Amino acid sequence: MAHLIKSHEDLINPHIRGLGISATLAINARSKELIEQGKTVYRFGLGQSPFPVPDLVVSALKLNAIQKDYLPVRGLQQLREAVADFHRRKDEVDIQPDCVLIGPGSKELVFLLQLVFNGEIIVVSPGWVSYVPQAKILNNELSFIHSTFEAKWQLTPKLFSDFLKKRNHPDKPALMILNYPGNPDGVSLTKESLVEIAALARAHHIFILSDEIYGQLDHKGKHISLARFYPEGTIISSGLSKWCGAGGWRLGTFAFPKNMKWLLDGMAIVASETYTSVSAPIQYAAVQAFKGGIEIEEYLWQARKILAGLGNECVHILRAAGVKVHDPVGGFYLFLDFSNFSQRLHERGIKSSSQLCLQLLDDTGVALLQGSSFYRSEEELTARMAYVDFAGPRALAAARTIPLHEQLPDDFIKTYCHKVIKGVKEIVQWLTK
Repeated sequence: MAHLIKSHEDLINPHIRGLGISATLAINARSKELIEQGKTVYRFGLGQSPFPVPDLVVSALKLNAIQKDYLPVRGLQQLREAVADFHRRKDEVDIQPDCVLIGPGSKELVFLLQLVFNGEIIVVSPGWVSYVPQAKILNNELSFIHSTFEAKWQLTPKLFSDFLKKRNHPDKPALMILNYPGNPDGVSLTKESLVEIAALARAHHIFILSDEIYGQLDHKGKHISLARFYPEGTIISSGLSKWCGAGGWRLGTFAFPKNMKWLLDGMAIVASETYTSVSAPIQYAAVQAFKGGIEIEEYLWQARKILAGLGNECVHILRAAGVKVHDPVGGFYLFLDFSNFSQRLHERGIKSSSQLCLQLLDDTGVALLQGSSFYRSEEELTARMAYVDFAGPRALAAARTIPLHEQLPDDFIKTYCHKVIKGVKEIVQWLTK
């Protein structure tokens, strides 16, 4: 039979051909390689929380290390209750425990959702790197809503309305994935925009996966869930990776409205035939995280203060040099637009976001992720910066010596996040040399 096969490529599912390793993981691996070679690297590529997992949650994991049994495919009952209460408390949305699904990271849950849902997938550009590759693996019908710098890289009611008017098959079932505070942009949606987007989605029968994984890292602690205004058509995605600093624990959550439980049921069937259930000790520990309390709230308050201060300082330096960038509202990302430097970069042979990031990394050690990974055109000179390359435990400990109601001292960011500031200045020097 071997002689009938032209190449190993013929044995690969055609929907996977042409795809590479996730861009975020690839840039992280490349950064590690350069560090092992003795080079200084500013690791702004992978969006991983710099902060430690809260002590309360770590203690819960230690206590539950003895938990060894397979748990229900939908998740530990106590955890589903805690997640439902979390959304009722934080988002003012009536979520029932039997409408919560626990998965090994929200990425896997997004994949299962795209596998089970039979209809069009709508993605906002720029958007998280894995939404589209997952859709391609599954051979789903994909549609894009392309945002702009002027729209702060987010979905606006006008962009959504214009898209809906031009749909080729307006009666076809559709699921839109919305992410805010945004990855890759650190910007969020206002209450007014959410109300209008909800009304449009309802009128056109569009289901929405509201990826709110960075919701608890809104820099002012004032995140608003879309589900408040469109409860019957919104699935809320959350997890432990960002606001709880536990990316490697791999625990994600989906919260469904009662009338969409049919979709949860379908995902649970696939989960039962694939990953079976999420690690038992992690689920027991996660109960403590989602229950919250004074210690968790204090942790979040300090993390928000540090991220807001650092993000704003980075914007100040970059904007003064001519880089187009918006003030961060949540999370730990900035989406940089280098269009003001296009002529100068073209003269250096840099005509795409990939070339820009590769040359920047080689010349300065600054690792950014190219805009094309977020569904932007290669010719658009954009890149994502994850401003997380600092000692989170040390910064958090120092912030805790300052009364909660007080702002961080003027020299705090330069003292505890100095590597990020140095990396930003390297970008500026590289652009202006």
